[in-house]
Amino acid sequence: MTQISESLRNWLALTHVPNLGPVRIQTLLQYFESPTAILAAGKSVWQEVGLSEAIIAGLANPAWDKVDADLTWLEQGNASIVTLDNDRYPPLLKNIPDAPPLLYVLGQVDALKQPQLAIVGSRNPTHAGKDTAHDFAEYLSSMGITVTSGMALGIDTAAHEGALKNNQGEGKTIAVTGTGLDRVYPAKNRELAYKIVENGALISEYAPGTPPLPGNFPRRNRIISGLSLGVLVVEAALQSGSLITARLASEQGREVFAVPGSIHHPLAKGCHTLIRQGAKLVETGEHILEELAGFKVLPGQKSHQPGTIAKQKEDLTANTVPNIDAEYQQVLKCVDFEPTSVDKVVERSGLTADAVCSMLLVLELQGYITALSGGYYCQSR
Repeated sequence: MTQISESLRNWLALTHVPNLGPVRIQTLLQYFESPTAILAAGKSVWQEVGLSEAIIAGLANPAWDKVDADLTWLEQGNASIVTLDNDRYPPLLKNIPDAPPLLYVLGQVDALKQPQLAIVGSRNPTHAGKDTAHDFAEYLSSMGITVTSGMALGIDTAAHEGALKNNQGEGKTIAVTGTGLDRVYPAKNRELAYKIVENGALISEYAPGTPPLPGNFPRRNRIISGLSLGVLVVEAALQSGSLITARLASEQGREVFAVPGSIHHPLAKGCHTLIRQGAKLVETGEHILEELAGFKVLPGQKSHQPGTIAKQKEDLTANTVPNIDAEYQQVLKCVDFEPTSVDKVVERSGLTADAVCSMLLVLELQGYITALSGGYYCQSR
């Protein structure tokens, strides 16, 4: 067995010790310098440095079966394990106080060291929110920025898809998962995961076989922000996990950006809170590049403004909408791209509540509007 593979086995053994988290591992590495030295120190030394009996038991009897399982997973052609002392470990992530001791990677390891911008937000966004995340990601990717997110449904998915749409730029996309990389969560994003592996990387601090435990996802947020130069939040409620990512980014000294919305929109309240706390309000990708010094439009790249798609939809609706009669067009014009209550549509249209409710149902079935919770609607074209 080579020295490198023995070192990797010891790194893996260390991460499988129960109750021995990233911060404590970093503290031990400052004292012992390497996982090999930590495992070889012995019980009396472990006691001397103040480790608990549970951790000492784990160090004395490493889970070599789990290490072997990890190494079996590593035999895949596109799989890698990058340890904290490896040159391929992303330098920005290495600087956070609770950096993962190692990363499991599927895909292109070199993507981890590329300049990254995280895009996060609601798992249940509006159509406009998904378009915004998609457009920002597509633009940033064309500028050579790697788009990083968590592969959750909603804004995360839209961001990954936007980055993947542009194959002419140097940017790629990275998904930080809250499970082992032998499974895809959520399962709906299986096809997306395959595309990310081909055009970037899936990464996790969790060993293969780790299920989607609820506590894993808030913890992985520090990696999303830690990899990135900044975090862009698109649509987030006040209790959104995206605000955790934004807070972590601020604590890590990274830029925080937020897209504003209607003051009546519950999914804008989290972004507005961030802006009041000092996050930078952004409307275009150029606004982000202005803050990320050193990044300019690459020669031959188009200057694309995120939000163009939504603006085209707005312009279309402002005139006439084909295939529906004038009365339905009148009701449609009373529905905003932001959440609009039935009462507000009744007030604006001057029609009876029964007539409005009936017409809203027809417009929804035809795909012109989307029904939201609480009796609200918004335009979807």
